[in-house]
Order: sequence, then structure tokens, then C-alpha cells
Amino acid sequence: MMRKTRFVPEWTETAPPRQSFRSIVKYGSPTAFKHPSAKWFQMIKDEFSLRDEDFMHKRGEGLTQVRLDRPLGLDSRHQERMEKIVGTQNIATDDYSRVKYSYGKTTEELMELRKGIIREVADLVVHPRSKEDVQEIVTYCNQEKIPITVFAAGTSVNFGVRPSKGGITLVLSTHMNKVLEVNEINQTARVQPGIFGPAYEEALNRAPELFGSRRRFTCGHFPQSFEYSTVGGWIVTFGSGQASSYYGDACDLVISQEYVTSAGTFKTHDYPATATGPKVNDIMKGSEGTFGILVEVTMKVYRYMPENTQRFSFMFPSWEAAVDASREICQAEFGMPAIYRISDPEETDRGLKLYGMPSIVDGYLQKKGFMPMQRCLCLGNAEGEKHFARNIRNQVHRIAKSHGAVSLTGYPIRKWEHTRYTEPYMREDLQDFGIVIDTLETSVTWADLHRVHQGVREYIKNRPKTMCMTHASHFYAQGTNLYFIFLATIDDPDEYRSFHRGIVDRIIQCGGSPSHHHGIGRLLAPWIEEHLGSEQLAVLRALKRHFDPNGIMNPGGQLGLDMIPRKNQG
Repeated sequence: MMRKTRFVPEWTETAPPRQSFRSIVKYGSPTAFKHPSAKWFQMIKDEFSLRDEDFMHKRGEGLTQVRLDRPLGLDSRHQERMEKIVGTQNIATDDYSRVKYSYGKTTEELMELRKGIIREVADLVVHPRSKEDVQEIVTYCNQEKIPITVFAAGTSVNFGVRPSKGGITLVLSTHMNKVLEVNEINQTARVQPGIFGPAYEEALNRAPELFGSRRRFTCGHFPQSFEYSTVGGWIVTFGSGQASSYYGDACDLVISQEYVTSAGTFKTHDYPATATGPKVNDIMKGSEGTFGILVEVTMKVYRYMPENTQRFSFMFPSWEAAVDASREICQAEFGMPAIYRISDPEETDRGLKLYGMPSIVDGYLQKKGFMPMQRCLCLGNAEGEKHFARNIRNQVHRIAKSHGAVSLTGYPIRKWEHTRYTEPYMREDLQDFGIVIDTLETSVTWADLHRVHQGVREYIKNRPKTMCMTHASHFYAQGTNLYFIFLATIDDPDEYRSFHRGIVDRIIQCGGSPSHHHGIGRLLAPWIEEHLGSEQLAVLRALKRHFDPNGIMNPGGQLGLDMIPRKNQG
């Protein structure tokens, strides 16, 4: 008797057509893919009551060529001026470039682009070669009141690069993408903002060869978007990397910044600390292009000692046990793990199906009382000097076991490390069949964590046939973040907007922040006054008026500083 052949959807395996909507929508490398495992595919079918037949015909793939049919909104003399500054080869006005450099990776954007819906776009795309080019461009645009939007990698998930008022988009990653100096004495690196994560890390790892240092260094910042995000983007959006619990968030890594603004150009000092009044250096972090353009930054770097890394993985019997152990680890003052993350029961269960867990291991865990949809996975490592790293690992082991956890050795964290940057690829496969994967994240105190976790999950799970997976992955003595991942069958952008708006409302109502590390952009701007209060927002708007008196810097609702868009509208 022949075995029945298992059905496998025709997941996309080829690069998108050149200059197609799909090539803009696609994350990362055009030839990189990650498909759902057989167990995950079966789980999705079961969860959403889908059949094999529902995965036989793709929808809205975005394979058509980009056609804008929209005239330039700027007079030809402005284009001629830009050409004189940067050269004709660094100017683009074609349809594809105008759309490509006007979009990030916000789910709503992807849904619309797949359908050929185009919102606001740039009139001119300009690739400056240097900070002097940027200064000349900003001076001219301020005089002529031409809007400027900054684009680097395009991985924004909050309409952060959308040119809401047209004008000029500056692409900083084309030319301004170099490590200028590694200062071994100060343990800093001077960097241009458009350098991508891998190039930055490689230069630091090769510092003896490239810069004549005695030691190798690491940047310490590894967000999921690491391969396709830039140093400047990390800073101006308050980014956070997967090893932030030890190295700090992006804002903690900044020593000095140089900005070009409409009011003038300035560079902050590179002292490690001063008592000279409120720090403009801090004010500019997280400003999302609304005050000025970051053109150079001096960053902290750290000794690169991968041979000292100590890995660990645990299974906790419950979410409460995982949270309690994590809080004790963060407050025990023996140092912090680098990577440290805990998954709630649903994420643990779904994750084990995604990566596959041998039945013998599952049986062992269940015999020990670690039941599906109750148990919680913990992954982590410790870095730094070898005795320091070993002590952290030992202390984490001690605390985890005191809260009922069982060690899974370092195998799960090693397996996770191999796929840590590839998860975003999978959403393309699912969206081909009308299934959306999206994320929302928030900052919480320990005291409010359970209220936020339970309240947001309740809202998401009240929608029929919707998965909600949650983890915490950026830890502090006073709290952590919660990262909500939801999967749902949504093909209508209006339905998505309404659902997304409700989730953000629930996060705020339960005591979370609008964002922990994705930034505000235009997507979350409608909640910023409720979060900050009118007095704090007035301070930011006063700074906006000083740095950008003519309102040309990333205008149209970014951070809610010059206008408030409707909720969930870019």
C-alpha cells in the first residue's frame, strides 16, 4: 500500500521580478526564504480551519511592475540644484525608486503594496555622498521649504520613512556607510549612519587588521533586523538588540553625535559624562528625523571574546515561575546575561512545533510536570570575561532551578542562534495566502507585567481564530518588554487597521508604553500625547520649532510633533 503524499504549498522560491511591488515588499535578501515547517503548517490549518485547497492559489503577490503615473511635485530647478550638489548619478526620479524609498515594512504598507495601492511618495530620491552634501541639501531645502525624509535600510514598522508631504528623500546607506575610526584607547568607534549591522560588526571584529588595534571588538547591538538595518536607524528610533540586557539599548551605546539641522550643524562632545546641564546628545536620540539628520556618531564598542560565551536553556513549569526567576536574576546584582528571553506558554508551544522537539524529550518533560500550554521556554547566554560569564551562567542556573526549571543544555539556544535573523521571511509565505503575522511591543514594569500580558492577550484572543505569542527579551532591574506576535487571517487593510488600533489601545489601558524599541513613527503618533502628557509633548514641540522652524524635517505626523494623524493611519 502506497503512503499518501503529504501536501506542501508552493512556497515562493524565486527572487521577485525586477522593479515589481513584490521586490519592495520582500524582506532582506531577494533570494532568501524561510518556509513554515510541516508541523507549523498543520498547526496553522488546524487553528484557522483551513484545508489544503486553501493553499493552492496565492493572492495579491505583488508581481506586477511598479507604475506610479504621478508627476513630480517639485519644480525642475530644485532637481537641477540637487544634481549640482550630489551629481546626476545620485538622483532618481523614476517610478520604482520613488516608491521603493518611500516605504518601510509596516504590515499595512505591505498589504497595500501587494494590491498595487500607493500612498504618498517622494518627488526626488537623493543619495548624498558626505555630511557636507547633507548640510548643503538641508540649507537649500530650508530656504525653499522643501520637505526632507531620511531613508537608510527601510525596515521601519511604523510608517517612519513615509514622505507624507512628498519632497526629497535622502538615502544615507548608499555612500555614508563606513567605519571612520576605531579608538582602542577610548574603546569607541566613529561611524557613518548608513552602515549596515554586518559591515559594522565585521569591521570591529577585524579592527587589528583594518585599524591597527591590539584587540578585536564587537558592537553589542544585534536586533532581529541586524542584517538589514543601520547604525543610524538604531539610534534615531531607540532600537534595542537581542543582547541588550548586558550591552544596553542603542541609546546607551552612543557617546557623541553630529547632526545637520535647519538651525545649524553641531557635534556633541565625546566625554563619557559631564555635568553641563540637560544633554542635547540625549535629546537627539530617538528623534526619528524630526529635529535633524544624523551624519556621524561615536559609539561605545566592547571586547570581542566569543570563546567565553556561556549558553543556557531552561524549561519553566509556568509563566509565573519564568517571570519570577527572571526578576530575581535581574535584581541579584551579579551581572546580567547578554541574550536572555522567556516565552509565554503559547509561544513556547508554537515554537516547539516550528523548530521540532523530539517526542522522547516532550514525553520526559510531561512526566516531570511540564505540560503543553503551561510550560515556558527560556533561552540565553552570558558574555564578557570568562570568569564573569561563567559566574552569570552559574547564578542563572541556580535561580532557575530554585523556581522549578529544568535545564535543556545549550542546544536550544544554539539552534535559535542559527535562525535569529530569518523569522521575518516566513511572513511573506503566509501573506501569500491571506494570513498576517505582525508584532507589537511595549515596555512594562515588573509590577504591571502580568496585567499587561493578560489584558493584551485577552483582547487579541477574543478575535476568533487568532494566535498570540508573547516573549520578553530586553531585561532591566525595574522591568522588561513584552513582544506580542499575532497571526490572523486578514486580507482587508481596513480590518487590520481596526484590530491593530484596538491592540494598542489595550496596551496603553493596561499600563504599557506605546513602544519599547520599534519607535513611534506616524503609526503610533496618535497615542503619544496620552502617553507623555501635554507638558512633555509641548517640550518636544518647542524643540521641533527650534531645530526645524520651517517644518521640513520628516513632516506629516512623525512622533506627533507637527500634526496628529488619525489612529492607525500613516
